[in-house]
Amino acid sequence: MFVLHQQLEKDCVLVGSFPLCQLLLMKDAQYPWFILVPQRNNMSEIYQLSDEDQQQLNRESIYLSKILMATYKGDKLNIAALGNVVPQLHIHHVVRYKDDISWPAPIWGKHPAKPYADVELKERLDELRSKLKLGFVANR
Repeated sequence: MFVLHQQLEKDCVLVGSFPLCQLLLMKDAQYPWFILVPQRNNMSEIYQLSDEDQQQLNRESIYLSKILMATYKGDKLNIAALGNVVPQLHIHHVVRYKDDISWPAPIWGKHPAKPYADVELKERLDELRSKLKLGFVANR
């Protein structure tokens, strides 16, 4: 049974699941910031996934990327698999704007997270869930 790392559980909201990955929303309203987590235990690097899972991760990441940029009209999409703090394999997808609080620098460690207001969080989740289809199952 897949277990999500406790730090991701604390910092994120579950949006739903693709065939391979859970999709999380980072609890930071400063950026449209989503995380894909392959539902495989004891993985810290993409190369550790089976060839089939690597291909599926790529498909899910590209699909999510297209939806994020179409929905949020960003200037840039940052995609990163860091794992320096959370060792569990996870891939950040952050929509960036030239006028966001951290531009053009990376977002990590720049500013404390700004929590979502309840209504804002619901709107962000509903908006994205309504656009995701291909094998996506929303968490309600």
